[in-house]
Amino acid sequence: MDFGKLQDISRVDFTLPANHPDTLPLLRQSGSYIKPVVYVGLPVWVNKAWVGKYYPARMPEKESLQWYGRQFNTIELNSTHYHIPSPDTVDRWRQTVPPGFRFCPKFPQLISHEAALRSTQDITAAFCGAIAGLEEKLGDAFLQLPPSFGPRQLPDLEAFLKFIPESVPVTVELRHPDWFTDNVASLALFEVLEKYRVGTVLTDVAGRRDVLHMRLTRPSAMIRFVGNGLHPTDYTRIDAWVERLQQWFENGLRQLYFFVHEPDNTLAPELAIYLIEQLNKACGFALKPPKKFEQPVQGELF
Repeated sequence: MDFGKLQDISRVDFTLPANHPDTLPLLRQSGSYIKPVVYVGLPVWVNKAWVGKYYPARMPEKESLQWYGRQFNTIELNSTHYHIPSPDTVDRWRQTVPPGFRFCPKFPQLISHEAALRSTQDITAAFCGAIAGLEEKLGDAFLQLPPSFGPRQLPDLEAFLKFIPESVPVTVELRHPDWFTDNVASLALFEVLEKYRVGTVLTDVAGRRDVLHMRLTRPSAMIRFVGNGLHPTDYTRIDAWVERLQQWFENGLRQLYFFVHEPDNTLAPELAIYLIEQLNKACGFALKPPKKFEQPVQGELF
């Protein structure tokens, strides 16, 4: 993910912002404690560097999703941003992964970027119909809006969300700076999202700290974390997230999607493992971390 990436992060303040004032009150409305469901995943399932490390040695590329599904329980499905998958493809995806797995498909760019949500009923209906084929393995579909989509277009966003069937859970990622600097605009935005039970995406990336608005609009969070090649700050930032998530879980957060990005995503599994281990320690979870494949040492027979 190139959005917000910096070549030099030495001057970045990675301190996790405080909660938005409305986040904890909203979580506390969810009622009595229910054990949260936690999904941790990556933005791709094909990566040659994982073969022999997180996938079996000499694994055919066509088996990547099968093995990814054994290591992670969700995927940020970016391929749907570029084309709507066929029913056969969706059916194959659904059957390839184990029970409990969730796909989080991104809305097509024809809808979000090129048309800016206007006059998109036909293609939106086609997309929603396609991902409905994932059945119980459909997670949150996420709507990534471009930096050009600002507060003046809130009516377009509301009309669009009103059109989405209730069977398709949606989270929204916003990038226009005015959403985060105009208090009136942000208040109106979050009211609309709560009205339609739509979640917010929190993007933690070096070059755009403003998009980390820390406002939840339902008892579910989607976090897109962009690391910097396992720089030491990657780990301290994860530690801060674990502390914050523990607070959110204690106050009523019931579902978490956490997607780990790294340059080329080669090292993303390592950071995901660290996240899972720290969540298990802090929150008493029993999340299963990905396992590495042990490779025989050359010359050993037994």
